[in-house]
Amino acid sequence: MGETTRVLDEQVHRARSFLENLLADYHPRNFAVRFWDGSEWPAETPSPEFTLVLKHPGALRRMFQDTSTDLALGEAYIYDDFDIEGRIEAAFPVADYLMSRDWSLSAKLRLGWELLHLPGPRRTNGHGRGPARLRGRRHSIERDKEAVTYHYNVSNDFYALWLDRNMVYSCAYFSHPDEDLDTAQERKLDYICRKLRLKPGERLLDIGCGWGGLVIHAAKHYGVEAVGITLSEPQAEWANQRIREEGLEDRVRVEVLDYREVTEWESFDKLVSVGMFEHVGEALLPTYFEQAFKLLKPGGAFLNHGIARDYHNVPSGKPSFSDRYVFPDGELVPISTTLHHAEAVGFEVRDVESLREHYALTLRHWVRRLEAHHDEAVQLVGETTYRVWRLFMSGSAYGFSTGRLNLYQTLLVKRDAEGRSHLPLTREDWYR
Repeated sequence: MGETTRVLDEQVHRARSFLENLLADYHPRNFAVRFWDGSEWPAETPSPEFTLVLKHPGALRRMFQDTSTDLALGEAYIYDDFDIEGRIEAAFPVADYLMSRDWSLSAKLRLGWELLHLPGPRRTNGHGRGPARLRGRRHSIERDKEAVTYHYNVSNDFYALWLDRNMVYSCAYFSHPDEDLDTAQERKLDYICRKLRLKPGERLLDIGCGWGGLVIHAAKHYGVEAVGITLSEPQAEWANQRIREEGLEDRVRVEVLDYREVTEWESFDKLVSVGMFEHVGEALLPTYFEQAFKLLKPGGAFLNHGIARDYHNVPSGKPSFSDRYVFPDGELVPISTTLHHAEAVGFEVRDVESLREHYALTLRHWVRRLEAHHDEAVQLVGETTYRVWRLFMSGSAYGFSTGRLNLYQTLLVKRDAEGRSHLPLTREDWYR
């Protein structure tokens, strides 16, 4: 018993020594560390923002086997090598610090030696959500469906735990930071309808309609005929059930269909795409905008709502946590790239608005609501899946708050034969 205790004490000592060297220049250290034996390395601040909880002696080997990407840290978290108690978003500056450090050769050798003398990582839990394993040609219709269903077909009931009452899985639009999520999401739906200037009798196509919140809102409040398309069958089933409950079957429908499979040329007065653009892929952007252009009537408008990366935040090319466990094949491009491809097929850019701060607020609502429903979420999808969403949504909130990520609503028009945009001179009607 005494020998076992001595070994465990030595492992804790080595782990703390490694962390002290790893974080020697990170001040003030605003978090505590709790080791597997219950002992703690206290924070340097009076009120730590979070506590890093190491679950076993091999946790640090799992976490820091590769600091060039966030994959090792992400996997160590979702498979319970460590936990974060408190505000998880506050941990991301620490991860940024570690991955951006330009370590000297001597520092790398010292840290590597210390890491190798810590116990090896335990076997990864094989139960629950595993990494995406897609087949076929990247961004083919078949593979895109696999990628989308990997993310969205987790469980409708899981999403319902933390989304708003309309199941809107995209950036809300807040009038003030303390506004509730339901109100902010309804305001976003209405804001999109006003930007499109929807009128009774018009036909609207929603590309990537999710659970149907926007098409239902547009039909109820603006009198349009709306078609929504998604690649997720559970989403379509949920949406069509809500459409029936609202008595809108004669004016609204949701179909399981890829945007490339829609062939109703020039039959839609307005087009909208909210939170789907990130799945298209840069190589397919010409196809995406060309398809939208062909579906839209002359004089029609297309509102494209999508996440963009900062121009200078160039992907490393290495597999990331998001690639493996969240949005496989997802690609973010700078807004300049989006506008280039939209203009290249003939669209006129009429308005570009950033809602970056709104998305940070939205994600924080989602994280708080998810954490509040931890036990129910685990019952539905398991602890690993719960952790995937807690981690990626918190990381995304950090990305939007720091400007690494952005969210743009871009209003495009297809001019008629005489070159008219069919738009009023001002945006006054958007803010009534």
